[in-house]
Amino acid sequence: MTTRVTAEVAVVGGTGFYSFLDAPAHHEVSTPYGEPSAPVAVGEVAGRRVAFLPRHGADHRHPPHGIPYRANAWALRSLGVRQVLAPCAVGGLGGGVAPGDLVVPDQLVDRTHRRVGSFVESGACHLPFADPYCPGVSAALASADPDVRAGGTMVVVEGPRFSTRAESRHYADQGWSLINMTGAPEAALAREMRQCYAPLALVTDMDAGAETGHGVGQEEVFATFRRNLDRLAGVLTRAIEALPDPDGCSCSTWADEVGPTYEIPG
Repeated sequence: MTTRVTAEVAVVGGTGFYSFLDAPAHHEVSTPYGEPSAPVAVGEVAGRRVAFLPRHGADHRHPPHGIPYRANAWALRSLGVRQVLAPCAVGGLGGGVAPGDLVVPDQLVDRTHRRVGSFVESGACHLPFADPYCPGVSAALASADPDVRAGGTMVVVEGPRFSTRAESRHYADQGWSLINMTGAPEAALAREMRQCYAPLALVTDMDAGAETGHGVGQEEVFATFRRNLDRLAGVLTRAIEALPDPDGCSCSTWADEVGPTYEIPG
């Protein structure tokens, strides 16, 4: 008899964050939407079964616009995951953030345009998304370290290029504080999978319109993320320990009345 692999919680690792668990078992998961970014690692953290998936792949093979977002979300749900913590690299647009800050944003603006952003392919199924992040998961992340900031809007751009100064200044003028390339459609797909989802954003640089000089570069982003890996892992571990019971959370119960027109596994 084959034992079904299960996990309660998932961590989706961002740029440079390719491993998290000690001595995990790796599992190949097939989905109706193709293969996920990598085999899913499953282990234990703070007494809970945790899945880890590097969104870009273990060797960073998937650029932001090429990440198999639907396959990733479906694969995690098929293992039973109901809560998702999503560390990611972001640029700062102002609003008092600086490189090295950890932020749990509370709002999202989607400026992507080449990605499949939903599991809905037929019928009427409109996702409630006014508040895109789970309040319970967000609170666990924000309380995991006194240096973590809560609140702010993250705008997600298509990539893989960085913004022009004019674009960056426009985003800042809207009052948005963070800029990223992977937060959409990941957050909406998690909600469609009835999962509680929240990001943990590491500010790696100030975006082009928020600084003088040559503007942001790839190596600067990667280097800052590498320097903060242990810090991120510590925050995530404490947050996992403090996660609330997901039963009854609106991240899942929205679907009770709407009636999804697609398969939700698990």
